Amino acid sequence: MRIFVYGSLRRKQGNSHWMTNAQWLGEHHVENYALYSLGHYPGVVQGEGSVVGEVYRIDASTLSELDALRTKGGEYKRQLIQTPYGSAWMYVYQRPVDGLTRIESGDWLDKDQY
Repeated sequence: MRIFVYGSLRRKQGNSHWMTNAQWLGEHHVENYALYSLGHYPGVVQGEGSVVGEVYRIDASTLSELDALRTKGGEYKRQLIQTPYGSAWMYVYQRPVDGLTRIESGDWLDKDQY
């Protein structure tokens, strides 16, 4: 199975250690989503724009760990998207984004510019 990550799980980011057993497949842009800063990590919601991220091949154990990290408390919901590497899971933010800073470039690595 595959996962698309767009924030702290990307290479050289704060939570990239969760991807230690994952196989990096490549970069990808997901269309029709908007990226928001939630402080130390981002969230995406459906909307105008695109989001930059990375696609990985992961095993069921890694997915289970990521689910525990991301879906606890209902903050995110896992959604299946299409990538050039095949279908992949992506965590979509489930709370209102009113008042949050949108990262217009769609790239979490640009967060300090906003």
